[in-house]
Amino acid sequence: MSIWRDGSEILGLAAGYCERDRINKWTAATPVLVWSATKGPAAACLLHSLQENSISLATPVAAIWPDFGQAGKEAITLAMLLSHQAGLVALDSQAPLLDYERVIAALARQAPLWPPGAGHGYHARTFGFLLDEVVRRLNDGLPLGRYWRKTFAEPLGLDFWIGMPEDRAGDAATVYPARSVPPREEDPFQAALADPASLPARAFASPTGLNRVSSMNSSEARTASLPALGGIGAARALARFYAMLARGGEMDGRTYFTERTLSWMKQPLVNGPDKVLRIETSFSAGFMKDPTSQEGTKTRKTFGPSESAFGHPGAGGSLAFADPENKIAFAYVMNQMEPGVMSNPKSLLMVEALYHESSTN
Repeated sequence: MSIWRDGSEILGLAAGYCERDRINKWTAATPVLVWSATKGPAAACLLHSLQENSISLATPVAAIWPDFGQAGKEAITLAMLLSHQAGLVALDSQAPLLDYERVIAALARQAPLWPPGAGHGYHARTFGFLLDEVVRRLNDGLPLGRYWRKTFAEPLGLDFWIGMPEDRAGDAATVYPARSVPPREEDPFQAALADPASLPARAFASPTGLNRVSSMNSSEARTASLPALGGIGAARALARFYAMLARGGEMDGRTYFTERTLSWMKQPLVNGPDKVLRIETSFSAGFMKDPTSQEGTKTRKTFGPSESAFGHPGAGGSLAFADPENKIAFAYVMNQMEPGVMSNPKSLLMVEALYHESSTN
């Protein structure tokens, strides 16, 4: 775990081992798979690229990626793409997760599974490919993973990769699946996952491959650039990235984002029932927000009490976010997963303790 305030780390905790055999101790520099917490850095890459090219969120995706504008996708905007409104959560044609070109071709042909803009649903796997292709189209074919290293990771000194170099792939901690526990109550999402034809089941299995947790420990998976679910890094690196966002997009005298772009991260674009996760969710341009009631109050506090906070959880419990109002950044990563694809009680208790301590100081 790593917590930052106003650009400086105020707490860093590291404990445990990198594998069950207890050979290598976990340190503050230990990199580990963070699953969907990768989506935050991935979204930042696209938003930065839009900023550098003076492109607004209202721009149709097809204006940048012409092949995308078929099968009823002509009017899908970048805002819809980034906020999970595009209806492209799964593919009708089979495409392997590790075959980028086949996935992109399938996404270009794919018809939306609901009218774009008519509600939202979590794009668990396809999200990364959609963002990656737009980044490549805007940057002479540069993959999103390399854009991340060039624009953020290297200047900020972050040990975080979206596609690890082969000579570092062996450094990552081994990830272990959650232990099976009976649900405390009926869970509509888990119930839907048991039906392969359901939208949630399709979303979490398309594109195909690397569905077992153990498969993500392979060198092939660690070196693949998978912006929706394959980011690997240390908690301190992820928190430092969000610390930059929490203090107005500036770190070490360098400004990465304008206030306009930061507002895209902070302002929700959708809020309500999620067609895939089967709970209330809220998304800004690429980042998750806490959902709110009709009165505007938070119905969950995954990202703390501040309405300006944004970030992203990952399967098994990983969590990272920025709180610009209080200039706080938080990241928690682990290799023993807990049940679920959202934040778990352990990470939520850490966030609660953080703000309780902040309020007493």
